[in-house]
Amino acid sequence: MALCLVRGCGDIGSAVAHALFSAGHAVVIHDVAAPSFARRGMAFTDALYDDAACLEGVIGRRMSDIFSIRLMLKQHREIPLAADRFAKILEYLRPHVLIDARMNKRSIPERQAGLAPLTIGLGPNFVAGETTDLVVETAWQALGRIIEAGASLPLSGEPRPINGHGRERYVYAPADGRFETVWKIGAGVAKGEPVARIGDEVIRAPLDGCLRGITHAGASVKAGTKVVEIDPRGDPAKAFGIAERPKKLGLAVLAAMAGQRCAAVSST
Repeated sequence: MALCLVRGCGDIGSAVAHALFSAGHAVVIHDVAAPSFARRGMAFTDALYDDAACLEGVIGRRMSDIFSIRLMLKQHREIPLAADRFAKILEYLRPHVLIDARMNKRSIPERQAGLAPLTIGLGPNFVAGETTDLVVETAWQALGRIIEAGASLPLSGEPRPINGHGRERYVYAPADGRFETVWKIGAGVAKGEPVARIGDEVIRAPLDGCLRGITHAGASVKAGTKVVEIDPRGDPAKAFGIAERPKKLGLAVLAAMAGQRCAAVSST
């Protein structure tokens, strides 16, 4: 069993944490106190707002006291989420494996190699052997490929379409500010219907369908942040659970760990 620290409680980080936890590893998720991830039905994101969230039978629970984390890990019943300073959590836990699944697609990740015996980066701009020890490719054309040397593919292309709709399914924050909404994940909406507000800016549904993603009320968002996603199929059930891509990435992280013959991931 390895002690794993996953950075990011969005749908990718949550799927990775779920896969690790289900495989018997001890897992902690770290993120900011009020994350802006929109796909909350596919993630543990809401635990940082509402104390707990369930994803495919696994509970993620916000920890107000980091010293309670080790007891929770020993019991292995739920996944603790922490929003303390990252450096504080890292020093306290001293994880065997550190996985960066924040999916900050347009920023250059800081060097994390050396912060744990094994470090793994997911998403664009990671370089195996430099920013992290290993990289897991998140682009569809090479999804789940484990990179031992060199960079992941650059951010490119359009989202995979659903019923013929690609990027137009999304709404991005038009300005910095506090995100306000009363709408729930899975709710049906009509094109043009107001679903949220940032200050004086009204955010409207771009299509008919259901809310596959909408940022939690109260989140502080930056202009350009993805805050709404519409599923034109209109099936609320499709807004919940682990989707195909996150599931494959979770399995890829497990494979990357299994491929290492080092103390980082050996049984203890």
